[in-house]
Amino acid sequence: MLTIDALRNYGANVEEGLSRCINNEALYLRLVGTVADEKNFDKLHEALAADNLDEAFEAAHALKGVLGNLALTPIYDKVVEITELLRARTEMDYSELESVIFDKREELRNIM
Repeated sequence: MLTIDALRNYGANVEEGLSRCINNEALYLRLVGTVADEKNFDKLHEALAADNLDEAFEAAHALKGVLGNLALTPIYDKVVEITELLRARTEMDYSELESVIFDKREELRNIM
């Protein structure tokens, strides 16, 4: 079961996330509970596999907004990194960074 303490242990900045949800713990937990199934993770993966940097950027940028608003720092930091690389249209192998992002998503799933 997802709890505030589990999110703290995950590394989320719970106080910041709660403040964005007007300190409504139930709302915050409900919103966080939707993140692991966010469709932009799949879009990011598919776009990177197709070497479509524009679509990958759009998916990463959308994830950045969601994760930042909920202050899910461990995954947010990596999504910011890939977003900026994609914004600059950096030609590189994104697989390692993508793997870290998906590992952090799995960690989040495991505390739900």
